[in-house]
Amino acid sequence: MNWDLFFTALEKIGSRYFGAALIAFLLFYVIFRKNWLYQKIQQKFPKTKDYLRELSYSLSTMIIFSLIIVILNSPSIGPHTTRYKEINEMGWGYYYAVFPIMFIMHDLYFYIMHRIMHHPSIFKYVHLVHHQSTNPSPWAAYAFHPLEAVIEQSIVVIFYFTLPVHITHLAIFFLFSIIYNVYGHLGFELYPKGFNKTFIGKWINTSVNHNQHHQYFKGNYGLYTLVWDRLFGTIRKDYDQQFEEVKNRTINI
Repeated sequence: MNWDLFFTALEKIGSRYFGAALIAFLLFYVIFRKNWLYQKIQQKFPKTKDYLRELSYSLSTMIIFSLIIVILNSPSIGPHTTRYKEINEMGWGYYYAVFPIMFIMHDLYFYIMHRIMHHPSIFKYVHLVHHQSTNPSPWAAYAFHPLEAVIEQSIVVIFYFTLPVHITHLAIFFLFSIIYNVYGHLGFELYPKGFNKTFIGKWINTSVNHNQHHQYFKGNYGLYTLVWDRLFGTIRKDYDQQFEEVKNRTINI
């Protein structure tokens, strides 16, 4: 066991999670709690026990994520991966081109595995832990059952055996990923009024969209985009209505 690599991975994963979630929590749930309440998607806040549950499962998730990184970089597996060290090996053109490819792969992978985890024979054993947050907070971003944590981190395994990836690819991509994940669980909608009906906005996942998924358990399975939900007919019919309802509220609600 490479403990140095484990603690390095845990530090990086943890700093991204706590950095994004803590800033969001302090702004929306502490400092401006009363001022911005009218923009809260669900007009109530989770209880302290909910925050503690989300934090405890998130800590477990980060440990599992780190262990998988150690395994992938072990002497017996590392040499067989597509990881490379010097950017010049593949060139700067390839380096930048990989990010949109990773984005599409992760978005599709998440949608597929998310749909599978909602199957009745699997849901209560794997995904129910995450859905205990029916009114999620930023801390819910990594609040997974250990088995789901393995499934979530398996996208890294896919990256390591399909795409030549530089270590900074993963660092930058998953920084973006956790920030968007925290936004998805924020409980507040940051996109402007009417965004959901714009040419681009109709394909982008929003906090309202994912909040509905947590509240109703059905529909809206996407991660970054709504492409797969729209393609396979799994977007909730009341999504646009709720987005508009939230964005049309006034401070006097």
